[in-house]
Amino acid sequence: MGILVHVLLTAVAVWVSTALPGIDLGEGSTGSRILTLIGVAVIFGLVNAVVKPVVKFFGCLFYLVTLGLIGLVVNALLFMFTGWIAERLDLPFRVDGFWPAFWGAIIVALTGWVLNVIYDKITEND
Repeated sequence: MGILVHVLLTAVAVWVSTALPGIDLGEGSTGSRILTLIGVAVIFGLVNAVVKPVVKFFGCLFYLVTLGLIGLVVNALLFMFTGWIAERLDLPFRVDGFWPAFWGAIIVALTGWVLNVIYDKITEND
């Protein structure tokens, strides 16, 4: 159940990022857009679970030298990679370039963090 909730929270965070110029969810019915967001959230989760640790391992020196600021660039590139994979899977989700990906990754991270804090507070009381 936790993975499903995490995917849904990530989908909401990705939806918030589509308000930025350069990140497009495409046209379609509300149902198809929701399914696209869920698909993108799953892809984003897999990219962060598989690719990000490898990048961090091989780029650990850059993380140390830049005091972790390279992490912002890595997150942007992973968000761009998610958009690229989504396009290859015929999902109508596009990220047009580095700067939309940079700001989109920040929005997804902050929104996801806030939603997770809210979810944890709600489930804490149960």
